[in-house]
Amino acid sequence: MGYREPREMHDIVCDDCGKEAQVPFKPDGERPVYCQDCYRKRRRSRY
Repeated sequence: MGYREPREMHDIVCDDCGKEAQVPFKPDGERPVYCQDCYRKRRRSRY
């Protein structure tokens, strides 16, 4: 296994519930961002 740098985390406010959270990508401001709980709920409801 190779060495991997820790991911840079970015602070967000969930667009669904308003909770503060962190995500491993820089939000672009164009698309909504969700906390882990809301993201999981939205993924489950798609299928």
